[in-house]
This record gives sequence, structure tokens and C-alpha cells, in this order.
Amino acid sequence: MKVVVVESPAKAKTINKYLGKDYEVLASFGHIRDLPAKDGSVDPEHDFAMVWELEDRGAKRLSDIARAVKGADKLILATDPDREGEAISWHVLEALNQKKVLKGVDVERVTFNAITRDSIQAAMAAPRAIDQALVDAYLARRALDYLVGFNLSPVLWRKLPGARSAGRVQSVALRLVCDREREIETFVSREYWSLVAHLSTAKDAPFEARLVGADGKKITRLDIGSGAEAEAFRADLDKAQFTVASVEAKPAKRHPWPPFTTSTLQQEASRKLGLAPAATMRAAQKLYEGVEIGGETVGLITYMRTDGVDMAPEAIAQTRKVIGQMYGDAYVPSAPRKYSAKAKNAQEAHEAIRPTDLSRKPSEVARHVDAEQARLYELIWTRTIASQMESALLERTTVDIGARAGGRNLELRATGQVVKFDGFLKLYQEGRDDGDDEEDNRRLPPMSQGEALKKRSIDASQHFTEPPPRYSEASLVKRMEELGIGRPSTYASVLQVLKDRDYVRIEKKRLAPDDRGRIVVAFLENFFRRYVEYDFTADLEEQLDRVSNHEIDWKAVLNDFWRDFIVAIDGAKGLRTTEVIDALNEYLGPHIFPKREDGVDPRVCPSCGTGQLSLKLGRFGSFIGCSNYPECRYTRQLAQGADQEAGGDEGRPGVRSLGTDPATGLEVTVRDGRFGAYAQLGEGEKPKRQSLPKGTSPGSVDLEKALALLSLPREVAKHPETGEPILAGIGRFGPYVQHGKVYANIGRDDDVLEIGGNRAIDLIIAKEQGGGRRGGAADPGRELGTDPESSKAIVVKAGRYGPYVTDGTTNATLPRTMTQEAVTFEEAVELLKKKREAGGGKKPARKTAAKTTKKAAAKPAAKTAKKAAADTEGDDGAPVKKPAARKTAASKTTTKTATAKTTTRKTAAKKAAPPVDDAGDDTPPWDA
Repeated sequence: MKVVVVESPAKAKTINKYLGKDYEVLASFGHIRDLPAKDGSVDPEHDFAMVWELEDRGAKRLSDIARAVKGADKLILATDPDREGEAISWHVLEALNQKKVLKGVDVERVTFNAITRDSIQAAMAAPRAIDQALVDAYLARRALDYLVGFNLSPVLWRKLPGARSAGRVQSVALRLVCDREREIETFVSREYWSLVAHLSTAKDAPFEARLVGADGKKITRLDIGSGAEAEAFRADLDKAQFTVASVEAKPAKRHPWPPFTTSTLQQEASRKLGLAPAATMRAAQKLYEGVEIGGETVGLITYMRTDGVDMAPEAIAQTRKVIGQMYGDAYVPSAPRKYSAKAKNAQEAHEAIRPTDLSRKPSEVARHVDAEQARLYELIWTRTIASQMESALLERTTVDIGARAGGRNLELRATGQVVKFDGFLKLYQEGRDDGDDEEDNRRLPPMSQGEALKKRSIDASQHFTEPPPRYSEASLVKRMEELGIGRPSTYASVLQVLKDRDYVRIEKKRLAPDDRGRIVVAFLENFFRRYVEYDFTADLEEQLDRVSNHEIDWKAVLNDFWRDFIVAIDGAKGLRTTEVIDALNEYLGPHIFPKREDGVDPRVCPSCGTGQLSLKLGRFGSFIGCSNYPECRYTRQLAQGADQEAGGDEGRPGVRSLGTDPATGLEVTVRDGRFGAYAQLGEGEKPKRQSLPKGTSPGSVDLEKALALLSLPREVAKHPETGEPILAGIGRFGPYVQHGKVYANIGRDDDVLEIGGNRAIDLIIAKEQGGGRRGGAADPGRELGTDPESSKAIVVKAGRYGPYVTDGTTNATLPRTMTQEAVTFEEAVELLKKKREAGGGKKPARKTAAKTTKKAAAKPAAKTAKKAAADTEGDDGAPVKKPAARKTAASKTTTKTATAKTTTRKTAAKKAAPPVDDAGDDTPPWDA
């Protein structure tokens, strides 16, 4: 018997079918061990010794693996083919060695890039040893992220109340967002004018030409800066004679883009499908693990965490065959296309993301997956096919035109482009970010040198330069990759952490920094500048890549980092509050104290007139207050409009007037309330009020948005079955959509003011079909069969905390890898059996007051440790699993020895664990 270990139970089930009865395939459910969420888990004083602890779930999985291995001939570690997968295999091997169950058992490591029969059989035929360099790179990242989080985050807690955490990659990504916001706020717009002549040929074929020169001098985009200059040029052009000076037509080619990497998939899915990177990776994980088609579970795409852009020869051959069948031989290049990665050291040394079978068309796959997965598969399939298609052939034409007006010689230019052969453009065109120059696809009529042209009209248009746009999630991922910050496989979780920490918010599909995030960046730039510099972070990433490439020792990297970092930490611990406040006031001045039009000092208190406004750090976060406190109790939010700064709301601390409602004539204000900021219409005993959505800064709310919020709830659609209205509103638990008594929460990526009818209907129908209970009748569930052990009916239901199976007495929550719709009777029986063995079922009520008192006494310490553990981020920035409150044993080991001691878990943590931003490769996708 051979035992195979993979991460996911879905993969285990599929692979077991491929390998047959001589193999037992078990899932580790990701990492079985992690660093305990307390001080001392990484010890710089003892050569960076690392303590590893078995998690509750990990201990159970390890016991299952150890039990299977005892009677086996061989252990095959078949975790994912990247650095994180290598680390999971290493952890499993180390833990089994500690249990001393591998005597006489051969150990092999195999990797496969796709979950297909051929890929798995090929992998089993080519085993290898664990790549220690990849493991060392994982250890270095894990240690670095732990050391940053457990040393920097407590400094933030003490100096910046309300701050959540600061991490190695997370903080730099946040700085990018904040720096862009500063660019926007300090941008000075510049006026410029453009002149366009509407001309036609002798055959009355119209076209446009732009003014590009005058009297031998070039005119660039910003050279005409006033209306008077533009009018002078327009007058000259109005009386000019136009003649074709030259015509130049050049052939050009456009080549297809390579197949997707992790980063480019996230960018394109965001641009074309509107998916957040985290949602893209969840859908890709499902496609990778596969679905049942034709009675067999098959993986639909190759591994989705990769820097590689090349494809296997057999995949290229199949792609070319599909192109010929669908589009004809003219679209198949004479030779296959080869692509190479631009990354300096592409760590995930395997293929690009592609379908496992190119003949499996999107329309066929759509019958077996949900809508989101179907759209993502179509995007991957289309990009892959297009990557091997023939180039597009173009003809770009430039026509220079002379215009003589009196004694002036003016020059104009018309450009156009003709597609002679569409090639890959027949199938695919990449989405574009704001600011990218679009190709000029205008056609020009036939013209010849010396030809006289007719004037139709002359337009002079005023323009103003605009600041750079805020980052979208796609453009931020692109920028991080350009700078070499983090790894592509970490971007989705890093962005999710920033949103979860309320450091950034989504406004019109763009990332806007919240005040909390701006204060954290201001603090880090003032006191830990080196560690949020782009070059420093990129250089550190390069060193970690060199570790995985067998070039440098991982502990040397840690030593170099720690030597200077601990000095910075010790220096920050001695900072006085006034030093921090003064530095933040200076750095954030343009944001929190904008200049006043009347020239008065914006820091003068509008209430008392003598005090100075300053940033204050309160228990629940930051605000602006007067230096004359407690005599003057003026306070307000950080970001503030000019009207309030000018004294428009004197005597009304925490109130900002936005204007009047055109319909009622009543004043509209934004106010600070006990439970957060809200918009209010008018005054009186019971004025209309509406809470601001979570993540919306009061300073970003204008009159239009406030009125839209005050108009909630609004009707967005009619229910397709009942015809009754579906409403969108904001309630006690956040934004929602409502149909009768059924309420469904609106997700983070949806805007309550913009959510459309189709999306609202989907949420309501999903809720009515079992997506929870709040606001509706209890889910009756789907009966699966009769439990052979209890003789009771087993039903799968939707519960408040997710889907579960029950026999009426014992309830077992479905793992994240199982869905309510797909769970089988056999799986349900096994889940209930394990739950009973673990002591599940209905529990008697607590009887003694002594137990209650004991638990109440232990609650504060346990709650602190639990909260800190919840803030700890996993290897790609996603929250890791919380350490169990009760654990009978923990596995302890250093990185250089396989020997460990089993110790009893202490009842109280040595020190409350601060949050960590572990921006390593990736946590198990089913835990992300």
C-alpha cells in the first residue's frame, strides 16, 4: 500500500480514482503546523530557532496520516508544485519523523501541474526529494513576517490607538495607495487647448487633423495654454488653404499576449469580469481542483499560482489544432509561439495558467460550474487560444497637411490605422487601465501628395490636465509587480487584508485610503521609513528568491534584516506622544488642515478662535481636537471640507454642512454619532437620518451622495416570481437587499447605491434557496438518506455559520471544500461519524456556578489571545487559522532538527500576540 498526501480533500478524492486501490490518498487540509501566536516563536538570539505547533485540525490530520503510514510501503508527498506546497510536505515529513512512524517507509516527493490522469501518472513516475532551498525560502519569509508583525504591530498599538497591524508587504501596498491619494490632493490642474480641423478630400470624404506646428515650431499637447492663443490660431486656420504635404503608410504587426500568470489573470479578471483578486483566486482554485464531467472528476485548468508563461509542447500542439478547426489555417502561425517570463527569478517554475484540455470549450464547461467560474474559464480559454494565433497585420497611415494663412505656415497631422488581417484580434483584445493610450483605429480616406483639401469647420477645445486616477485592484497589482513588491501569489490576500483592516475602502471600483490607513502610513514613513521604501522591499524579495535558487543562506538574510530592524523598534518605543502627534500633523497637514480661501490659518480652532487644532489619538481612533481642551471641546473628523474649516459650522462640533435639499429646502449635514458617522436631513425632534456605509469616510461624502443615502431604501428590481419589489438599504448589520421578510447582506464589492437589479435578484434567490436564516423561514434542507448508525434521516441545511449536515441530534459543519449542493450521502455519514467520535451532539447545560465563575475569570486573557490570533495573517496575507483555546499537546521543533518535545499547552499566553502580515507565497486556497 502507498500513502499519498495532498492538501485538499477535493484533490484527494479525484486523485484516488486515478491511482486505484493500491493507493490511499489523504488530505492535510493545508498546513498542519504553524508558529504559535505568542512571543518567542522565532528566536533571533538563538540563530532564529523556530517553534512549530500542531494545530487542532493539523493534529487530527497527522494522526490519520500516521495511522495509514504504519502499514504502508511508501509515503508520497504530492502537495502543490510551489514554495508553499514544498513547505507543507516538509512539515508533514518533520511531524511524522517526530512520531517515529517512518521506519522502513520510503518517502518521495512528486508534483503535477494539472489534476488529470496523464499528469498524475507522469508525476508518480518521476519522484524526487524535498527541495530544501524552497523550504528555506519559506522559512525565511515566515520568520521575517513574524518578526515584523510581532515587533512592529505592538508599537502601533501603543502609539496609534485604533491601528490594527503593520506587515512587511501589506504596509508597502498601503503606502502605494496613500501616495497616489497625496498626488491627487496636491495636483494642480493646468489649462490647455486643442485645435482640430474638420476637412474633406476632393471626393468629399471627411476626416480630422490636429494642429501640430506653426512657423517651423512644434506644438505639443500643453503648448496652447489660453483661450486667446487658441482663438488666434482658430482665426488663422479659418482663412487658410489646406494641401496634403506628405502621405506615409507603414505596415505594422501586433502580436498576441502570452497566456496568463497569477498576476495577469487577476488584472484581466478585474478589468473584464469585475472580480476582486481574492474572488478570482477562489474561482480558479475550484477550476483547478475540477468538477465531475462524464462520470469522472477532472481538473479544468493548470495550477493557478505561477510566474511562468510557457506551455507544455502537447498543450501548444492541441491549441494550434483547435485554432485550425475553429478559424482556419490562416490563423495558425508557421511555428509555435514561445514565451519567457519577465520576472528576474520566477519561483513557480511551471506552466502558465491554461485549460487542461483545450478542446473543452467554455460552452461545455458552463454546464458543470457556477456562473463566476464559467466566466473565468472562458477568459482563460480565450487568452490561451489567442496566445498561439497569428499576429494581426495593420497599416498605419500618417498624413501631414500644410495650411497657409497670410504670412503664416501652419502644420496639421491626421493619423489612421487599417486592420489588414485581424489574426488573434478576431478572438481576444486585452482590457486596458485608465491612462493607457488607446490604439488609433480611425480610417483615413485615400489621399495623395499635393492634393488640395476642403475646410468644413475648425474647433478650438478647452481642456484641463487631470490627476492620476486612484488605483483599481488590477492597476495596483500591476504596479506592485512592476516594483517587485511581494509575490504575485500573495497579491489577492494582501489587498483583502487592507480592506479587512479598514485601511482602504472601495469607491467606484477604486481603492481609496481610509484615515486609519493614512495615519499608519504617516507613522511608518516618519519612524520606519526604510521598511516601507519600495526599493528596500523589492531588494528583500530578490534576496528571498536567491535563497530558493540555492544562492545565499536564509539565515544570513534574516541576520542582515534583524540587525537594523530591532534598532528601529527600540528607538520607536521611546517616542513621546507629542513627537508622534507633531510628526503626523506635519505629514498629514494638506489632508487634515486644507488651506482656507480667506488665507486664515487652517489650524485655528473655529469654535474658540484661540486654540490650535491638532490630531488627537483617542481610544477608538483618531480625530481633530482643540488645544484648549477641556475649556474648548471642539472636535471633528480628520478629513474636512473647506466650508467647515471656514467656520460654516461653528458651535456644532462633529457637524459638516453639505448644502440644501432641492426638493425640501432642508439642510443636509454629515455628523459624528455614537455608533459612527451618518447623514441627516434638516433638524427637529426626529429628522431623517442614514448611517454611512462601512468604509465610507465622512470627508468623502458630498451633497449628491448624502441625498442618495437619505433616499434609502430604494427599489432596484421586481422579484421574477412574485412581482413584488426588491429594496436596497442600510440596516443595523450593514447594506442589504430585501424582498418581503427575506433579507440578504450585500457583499464588500457591491455598492448599496449602485447595485443593479440582476445582482439583487441573485442575492435574494440565493437567500431564499438556503443561504441563511435571518429574515426568512428556516431552511428545510435536502434529505440525503438514512444514517445506518442512528437510523435517522440525514439532511443538509444552510445554517447561520454555513451549511451543515444533521440527523436531528448531531450537527456537522461542512468543510469549506464541500458545498451544500454537492455533498454526498457517504460524505455526510463520515462527517457525522467523526463529529460523534469527537464528542459532538447536543450538550447538557452548565450546572455549577463554580464552572461559570472559572470560565468568566479566564475569559479576558483567552479573548485577548484569540483576537490577536485572529489578526495574524497567513503566508499570503490571509488570516490564518486561530490557535485552539484547548489543546492537549503541541509539537515543538527548531528548523535544524527533527527532534521535538511534546508539551502541554499553557493556560494563558505568555504575551498577547500582535497581528502579523505574513506576505509569503500563499496559504492553502481553501483557507484563504
